[in-house]
Amino acid sequence: MICLNKGFSVYPITVPTKYSVKSFNFYLWEDGNSLSLIDAGLDSNKCWEQFNNTLSENGFTLNDISKIILTHSHEDHIGLINRILSIREIPVYAHSESIPRLKRDKEFLSLWIEFYKQLYHEMGCGDTGIQNIERLKIELDERENYTIHSDIIPLNESNTISGLQVIETPGHSPDHLAFYNQKEKWLIGGDHLIGHISSNALVEPDRNGTRILTLVEYIQSLEKCMNLDIESVFPGHGRPISNPKDLITTRLKKIYQKSDRILNLIVSGISTADQLARTYYKDKYQREFDLVMSEIIGHVDYLEVSNKVKKELIDGVWHYTQI
Repeated sequence: MICLNKGFSVYPITVPTKYSVKSFNFYLWEDGNSLSLIDAGLDSNKCWEQFNNTLSENGFTLNDISKIILTHSHEDHIGLINRILSIREIPVYAHSESIPRLKRDKEFLSLWIEFYKQLYHEMGCGDTGIQNIERLKIELDERENYTIHSDIIPLNESNTISGLQVIETPGHSPDHLAFYNQKEKWLIGGDHLIGHISSNALVEPDRNGTRILTLVEYIQSLEKCMNLDIESVFPGHGRPISNPKDLITTRLKKIYQKSDRILNLIVSGISTADQLARTYYKDKYQREFDLVMSEIIGHVDYLEVSNKVKKELIDGVWHYTQI
């Protein structure tokens, strides 16, 4: 428990993991009048057990939770929602862009598949891209049980919820939110900022199937948080962050350095995103294809917006050259 003022406390729920994220973190937030659950971990027995232990150790029960609030719709942040709702109905709050993702809207998922099919073709991924589209279809079918069946109440930056200011922080995902306590100068940050690893800005479509410039948005979100009076961050993974502005500076510096390295590859004559990914990431290209391609596409989008590269469509594939 992290006690702030009387009746205002954060209760971290931390579940260690062998993966690079180190832990899955979600939080109980007591605001003096009510108890909220912010994020809901993985759908695993370990998360469920730690959630219930944290409740009981602090004198709470499931009946004390008045709302579930989500930073974003990724599976390691929504996992326990259906278990909780099967016991008791509790309102769920999330960004409006979370709704088709949490509801697993069939039309949106179909658009999602077509988006990546076209994207990987235009980025020159060839057979590797086709194989990953087939894998993506299978994964979407397997994740049907993550569908949230309750109503979802939309949040945006004009809102305050349970005494916390809602901050839109797109980049890692288009629907990402953080929750700011201005008085105590802390942020529940989801995956926006993690101490020991960088947050991937995952390339995604909007509801019309247009590619979101996720890395550009992520940079803007980091800059937005730099301008807030924040002294600590409760992240979705790893340890609490006590030097967030220093970490944001480091993250931005590394983004700019990586873009410079990718620009140098383009200058050397490597012109497609697929070729850039294979050259830059080598063996990791096959092991983590979707993450690698998101990184490269995000950076060429950023370089294009920054007027450092231009692109030309040749035989259906985008080729990038320095301006």
